[in-house]
Amino acid sequence: MLNESIALMQRATAVIPGGVNSPVRAFKAVGGNPIFFERGNGAHIYDVDGNEYIDYVGSWGPLILGHAHPKVVKAIQQIVQNGTSFGAPTRLEVEIAELITNLMPSIETIRMVNSGTEATMSAIRLARGYTGKKYLVKFDNCYHGHSDPLLVKAGSGARTLGVAGSAGVVQDLAQYTLIAPYNDLQATAHLFAEYGHDIAAVIVEPIAANNNLIMPTAAFLPGLRKLCDEHNSLLIFDEVITGFRVALGGAQELYGIAADITCLGKIVGGGMPVGAFGGRRDILAMLAPIGPVYQAGTLSGNPVAMTAGMVTLQELIAQPNCYTQLQQYSANLMQQLTQQAKQHGITITTNYISGLFGFNFVDDPDNKFFKRFFHLMLRQGVYLAPSAYEAGFVSLAHNEITLSKTIAAAQQCFALMQKTDAYALA
Repeated sequence: MLNESIALMQRATAVIPGGVNSPVRAFKAVGGNPIFFERGNGAHIYDVDGNEYIDYVGSWGPLILGHAHPKVVKAIQQIVQNGTSFGAPTRLEVEIAELITNLMPSIETIRMVNSGTEATMSAIRLARGYTGKKYLVKFDNCYHGHSDPLLVKAGSGARTLGVAGSAGVVQDLAQYTLIAPYNDLQATAHLFAEYGHDIAAVIVEPIAANNNLIMPTAAFLPGLRKLCDEHNSLLIFDEVITGFRVALGGAQELYGIAADITCLGKIVGGGMPVGAFGGRRDILAMLAPIGPVYQAGTLSGNPVAMTAGMVTLQELIAQPNCYTQLQQYSANLMQQLTQQAKQHGITITTNYISGLFGFNFVDDPDNKFFKRFFHLMLRQGVYLAPSAYEAGFVSLAHNEITLSKTIAAAQQCFALMQKTDAYALA
C-alpha cells in the first residue's frame, strides 16, 4: 500500500509545481502515484509506507557503490562537522581535481560546479568563447540538461513528457542549435558542410544514456572527432552519466577518443549535488579569473560533495575488477530478461554496458507494455525508472541474490502480461 505516498503527493501538489522537483518523478509517463522514499541501503530502497524495493535507478546514476555506502556516509559525517561550505578554496577541491585529471588524460584542468546542467551550459559558453563561433551541434533526443540552447529536441524527461523543446526558450537563441540524428555521421557532415565555418562545438553523449540506452556505431565517435578537427570546432563529451560508470576513464577510455571538453557529474559527487567540466589546458585558460569567459558558483567545490565524490572514486580504484563485475551483472540481467520475455511470447530488445542497461518492448509505440510492466514489477518489489526513455543502473551493491529475485519477479510479470485481461492495473 502507498497510503503515505498518496497523502504526501496531495500535500506536495499544493506547494510544489506538479508535486515534484524534477518532472520524471511525477510518474506522468507510467501513470499512478509517485512513490516517496525515506531511506536506502545497498541495492534496496524503502518508501514512507515501509515497502522495500530492489533499486535500479540509483538516484539516476551516482550511487555506483549502492545506497548509504558505509565509507561514504562516515566520510560525510566527519567532514560536515567542519562546515558544509566556505565559498572559498579548500584542500579537497585540489585533491579531487588531481585525481580526476589522472584518471581522464583528456582533462588537463577542471572546474567544479553543482550539476550536470551547469557543467554542459558552462562548457558550451566556454567553447563559444574559445572559438569565437556561435553554432552548436547536438543530437536528436539526447539530453544534456535544461539550459536554453540544449532544450531543443531533448531526450530524457523532456521526451518522456512529449516536449520537443520548452516554452521560454527564445527562438533567436534556439536557432543556433543544430540537430542531427544520433549515430548519423552523414547528417552531421551535412551540417558541417553548411555551417562548419561557424560551428563552435559538437556536444554528444558518447553512449546515449538519456534516450534509454543507445550504443555508438564504430564510426560515429571517430567521425565526430575528425569533423571537429577539420573545421576547428571543439568536441564536447557529455559524460555526466558515463563518466566513471562504464570505466575509470569514462567512455573515452573505452573508445579511445579524446574530447576537447568533458562534462562530468553524478558519480563525481558520490550522490551529492555536483558537476564538473574540464579539458585541454589552453581551452580552460579562457575561464575567469584568468580569461574572459565568466563562470561562477557559490557552492561549487563544497567540501561535502568533494568528500563523497573522492571516497567513491577511491573505492572504484581500490576494486580493479569492479567494471567487469558490473558488466557481468548487467549482461546477466538483460539476457535473462530477454529469455523470460520470449518464453511468454513477448519480444524485447536490450542494450547494456558496464553498470548501464536499457530495454524496449517491440511494437510498443505508446509504451503501454512498458507502463504495465513497470507497475507489475513495482508490485513485486522492483523499482525501475518510471519512464521508457531512461537507462537503468546496476550498482556494486547488487549481487546474484538481488538479480535472481529481479528475474523471478520479471517472470511473474511476463506471465501476467500474457493474459488478455492482465494489463489492467486495478
